[in-house]
Amino acid sequence: MARPVKSYIPQGSDPLLEKFINCLMKRGKKATARKIFTDALEIIKTRTKDPPMEVFSKALLNVTPLVEVRPKRVAGSVYQVPVEVNPRRQQALSIRWILTAARDRKGIPMAQKLALELLDASTDQGSAIKKKQDVLKMAQANKAFAHLAR
Repeated sequence: MARPVKSYIPQGSDPLLEKFINCLMKRGKKATARKIFTDALEIIKTRTKDPPMEVFSKALLNVTPLVEVRPKRVAGSVYQVPVEVNPRRQQALSIRWILTAARDRKGIPMAQKLALELLDASTDQGSAIKKKQDVLKMAQANKAFAHLAR
């Protein structure tokens, strides 16, 4: 008989935090991802008076998209239809955008890049926020096709 699969989240840890670390991880090196994340929190602690976890959650909240466009084929043409984003997808997109923006900064260690991007996102600046605004602009530009939504 097969053993039941147990999802392992360290006691006292936030599932959102674990999800972020898993997305940060490359090639299965979770210990390295954890070290990068904790180093980033230490850098945030030295740069600001706010608690680092508060900066992290504020950054994720600021980057979270509310609407996005999805392609819909109607009578041979493809329309970009604005739709509301599912909460799980909101979380996944915000994490992905922050990590992509952090990885795009070149020439400094990943912990520092991540800390800078989290600080920028928590103050409504940076590449991740720009990505969110671009998606919002696209949705507003295609508002005329909202009646085609599923």
